[in-house]
Amino acid sequence: MLRSIRPLDIAVWAPYIVLAIIHVTALTLQSPLAAPTKLTLMPLLALPVLAAAPRLRPRGTIALLGAALLFSWLGDGAGTFFPGGPELPLMLLFFGLAHIAYIVLFLRYTAVRRLPWWTLVYAAWWVGMLVVVGPQSDGLLLGIAAYGLVLAGTAATAARGNPTLAVGGALFLLSDSILAFRLFLDGMPDWTSPAVMLTYTLGQGLIIAGALHHLCNAPDPRSIPTGRTPAPLREETSR
Repeated sequence: MLRSIRPLDIAVWAPYIVLAIIHVTALTLQSPLAAPTKLTLMPLLALPVLAAAPRLRPRGTIALLGAALLFSWLGDGAGTFFPGGPELPLMLLFFGLAHIAYIVLFLRYTAVRRLPWWTLVYAAWWVGMLVVVGPQSDGLLLGIAAYGLVLAGTAATAARGNPTLAVGGALFLLSDSILAFRLFLDGMPDWTSPAVMLTYTLGQGLIIAGALHHLCNAPDPRSIPTGRTPAPLREETSR
């Protein structure tokens, strides 16, 4: 695995990793660098996607990855980009669209196995979050419930892919769980602020890394003779 890492891979991932560390550190120290560095994260995470674009199969996956990162970026900067708008509903909207893009990607292009039984924990998580956060949601219960469904859907469908994708989806869900506690529950400790972004940056990074690894190594459908089924798919359908 390590021998397959090329210098270009390191070069395109380094800016995101470095800025993520700077951002989480700035949050921990309550530095003014936290706000501007947050808005650099998703554009920098797009660099590995752009670098891998010529190798991605099918080609339509580039649009889904781009949409997920674009809507995530708009969600990150909802308060900055739309200063006159309701920040939290806009965040839910943009991140909800990002999750839908991820779900389509995971269902159509990165799945290598059936839905694991343990993903039932995500259904339990959704119910639990509504019970805990719902009474404090200030009229946003329906929006939170809908967002929770697509968030759990991302985590569950990511688990159909490789382990990197599965862990990334779980960390994304963990990040938004901590954020929900911070937004709606009183008395959350200060360390939960950097914890939100630590788990978020790790989750998004692992999702992109896992998706790129799978898609760059997936067979081009145009190269498969008519009437033949690729070996991975034959193995999956024979189980």
